Amino acid sequence: MADPSFWDDQEKAQKVINENNRKKETYDNFNHLAKGVEDAEVLLEMLQEEADSDLAAELDDKIVKLQKEMADYELALLLDEPYDRNNAIVELHPGAGGTESQDWGSMLLRMYTRWAENHHFQIETIDYQAAEEAGIKSVTLLIKGHNAYGLLKSEKGVHRLVRISPFDSAKRRHTSFCSIEVMPEMDESIAIEINPDELKIDTYRASGAGGQHINKTESAVRITHLPTGTVAASQAQRSQIKNREQAMNMLKAKLYQQEREKQEQEQAALRGEQLEIGWGSQIRSYVFHPYQMVKDHRTDHETGNTEAVMDGQIDEFIDAYLKMELNNKD
Repeated sequence: MADPSFWDDQEKAQKVINENNRKKETYDNFNHLAKGVEDAEVLLEMLQEEADSDLAAELDDKIVKLQKEMADYELALLLDEPYDRNNAIVELHPGAGGTESQDWGSMLLRMYTRWAENHHFQIETIDYQAAEEAGIKSVTLLIKGHNAYGLLKSEKGVHRLVRISPFDSAKRRHTSFCSIEVMPEMDESIAIEINPDELKIDTYRASGAGGQHINKTESAVRITHLPTGTVAASQAQRSQIKNREQAMNMLKAKLYQQEREKQEQEQAALRGEQLEIGWGSQIRSYVFHPYQMVKDHRTDHETGNTEAVMDGQIDEFIDAYLKMELNNKD
């Protein structure tokens, strides 16, 4: 940074500064934790020499605080990938199965909404396609908050539900699927080249969860990237221009995600691994009947408290996945 030519490339310089700040923050936090452990050890030695209720209470408080700080530090180490700190775009796409799968999609929508609310994240509905009878055809959310993408990237994949269907008069057990896509929000500063001649842009009337502009003007925008068939749509804004800008940023995110997955598959092939893609490779099963259990098939983490999970308490699954990824790096 002291080099006279450091600022010749401002974009590169800013990246270096950001990386330096992240590493300094990690270094400072580690030293803070080490000092806290040393202080706790001194308190423990004093207690071993002479019992003191006030000193014991102080040590208990320090241990609780250290545990919380250690968990935060560990999480910071887990979320060190590019764009982990970005906002997250979450798409829900129910699988085949009509009303049953569409209702499962709406249940997952509620689960992620509750999770975001629990973390005090902002939630913006970018695109909402309601099903005819119940549930959703598809929904796109923008979840705004620090590390939103880093946390939610573990949710990408197929989620499977087994339950007695409320839509089946014979009360038979049904299996439903819903695909979750998670991408980091991109902005104009992200350099992803897209040829305008390779885009198909459609406008249409917005529909969904209310709003005065709904179905009055063709403000909604759908952009199709012709070479890949990738589609991004936005109807959240009143302005067609703003929806077009948001849809374009979403398209960038999707193309980035596709390139990232391609690189991961190539790396896996070099290691002799086989990455499964498709409806059969569900990442998590939610069983409501004949027993209650939610199990992640990647980490084998499971819980019998299905009600809590559906109410947004999925951090234990996210944490298990991130720890698994960190171990895989090692």
